[in-house]
Amino acid sequence: MSEETKILNTEQQEYTINMGPQHPSTHGVLRLVLTLRGEIVQKVQPHCGYIHRGIEKMCEKLTYPQTIHLTDRLDYLSAHINNHAVCLCVENALQVEVPERVKYIRTIMDELTRIASHQLFWACFGMDLGGLTCFFYGMRDREYILDIFEETTGGRLIQSYYTPGGLMNDIHPNFQKRVKEFIKKFRKVLPEYDQLLTGNVIFKNRTKGVGILSKEDAVSFGVTGPSGRGSGFSCDVRKHSPYSMYSKVNFKEILFPEGDCFARYMIRMDEMRESMNIIEQLIDNIPEGTHTAKMKAVLKLPEGEYYQRVEATRGEFGVFIVSKGDKYPYRLKLRSPNFSNLSALDTMCRGSKIADLVATGGSLDYVIPDIDR
Repeated sequence: MSEETKILNTEQQEYTINMGPQHPSTHGVLRLVLTLRGEIVQKVQPHCGYIHRGIEKMCEKLTYPQTIHLTDRLDYLSAHINNHAVCLCVENALQVEVPERVKYIRTIMDELTRIASHQLFWACFGMDLGGLTCFFYGMRDREYILDIFEETTGGRLIQSYYTPGGLMNDIHPNFQKRVKEFIKKFRKVLPEYDQLLTGNVIFKNRTKGVGILSKEDAVSFGVTGPSGRGSGFSCDVRKHSPYSMYSKVNFKEILFPEGDCFARYMIRMDEMRESMNIIEQLIDNIPEGTHTAKMKAVLKLPEGEYYQRVEATRGEFGVFIVSKGDKYPYRLKLRSPNFSNLSALDTMCRGSKIADLVATGGSLDYVIPDIDR
């Protein structure tokens, strides 16, 4: 058999290989079972559950304030926003109105979280595609936000700063000053990201027209957040179901119709600018007052079913609580944006090369603990 015939047979034969569960190109402990014909992807089967911790079941034995600490451990890059969803769900069930000061601070913290998450996306996405310098730039700038968080909340990655009725403690006296300094600095730094990666011809060739997800498929799979809006799907919860101060600030919902990796990348780049605009509208106008509403020592939700959704860094994050009138939830169900986003990976990658699978997965920016809950 000639070498040419051997190569031809190899390209026609299907192979099944594992990508993960530990692999430098996966964002967390995820196993992808790939069916390949040569370098062409025929099928992608995600296998989850490698770091499943039973968080939803654990919540059934915890009081409502205690469940906050577990939501930090879902999408750990969206800790504040996850906390926000649980707090809003409990507050709405109890018909508690939190002070205006709390609404301002929560919104600012949420948007700082969004910027920090997108910075890490930019850093890792560039590194996934061979641009190691991106990782150093992104991590460098993210440190400013983590330092702000640490000064006020005591935590950098895991926060547990929000609590039903308000905040664990008031903001640090330096908070407003440091946030304004960060915004001023980051507005000057963000163009460096474009110079380094956005306009890079190799990066464009690796992302434009790659991993296309149509608007119809995005809606069908429930792909939300930047990944959904990169397909032209208007799904920003902050616009469609405003909470906290989002109905009082001006910002744009960023939409790109192309549905490829580059569009999903650009959504996050533009969202960082919009987040800075939101913070600037609020930071000098935080009202005086208390950082928490008056709450009972033991919280018991009235019997019934309650749902709250928020716009987390990767899409719509929902909290569904079934209460029997006890201090523990009878059932707490979490709607994970990453689970829905990952479900579309097979559709996006079929017929593309295995190298494009890395780019497509990186553009979804999934965080696996949010799926293995």
